[in-house]
Amino acid sequence: MSNDRYLTFALGKGRLANKTLELLEQIGITCEEMKDKDSRKLIFVNEDLKLRFFLAKGPDVPTYVEYGAADIGVVGSDTIMEENRRVYEVLDLGFGKCRMCVCGPESARELLKHHEMIRVASKYPNIAKDYFYNKKHQTVDIIKLNGSVELGPIVGLSDVIVDIVETGSTLRENGLQVLEEICPLSARMIVNQVSMQMETERIRSLISRLKELC
Repeated sequence: MSNDRYLTFALGKGRLANKTLELLEQIGITCEEMKDKDSRKLIFVNEDLKLRFFLAKGPDVPTYVEYGAADIGVVGSDTIMEENRRVYEVLDLGFGKCRMCVCGPESARELLKHHEMIRVASKYPNIAKDYFYNKKHQTVDIIKLNGSVELGPIVGLSDVIVDIVETGSTLRENGLQVLEEICPLSARMIVNQVSMQMETERIRSLISRLKELC
């Protein structure tokens, strides 16, 4: 590929983007424009290194990468699993660690054990479905929520929830606990399938330099 082509990064907004930029700085990749917190720009450029960056909502990052609007994305593995886009997952960046779990009141433990028909509230219906249907072989009614899923069992909407657990303090404060762990989570780097073939050298070089830090 011509060296005139920019490599474009889509970064999940917030802590994820900040941590990614810190990591990239350690291998000499900076983008001064992004440090201006008052900037209203949507796309930030490093002309010297022919790199472009933009911030996106987590769930949109795999979409930008799948369709080639971004060559590279950084997002949580929960989003990659939930969105199930055609992208290459190339690197575990080792930060943003947490767990995807089934949580609920202690009384719900028996319902899980005996494979009873239960209601599951989650922001991650695809992950919940895959876990209960394909791994546990338990038929459940999955309810998609966008807000505080902890409310589900408290107000009687659901028996359990499937959600991300970092410290578990929100659960404990609301009389809930982790009943089953689905999988560990962390920030991952994903790459567009065509970009991987066309920009193999640049992308592989970037991955190997980051690997030494992760």
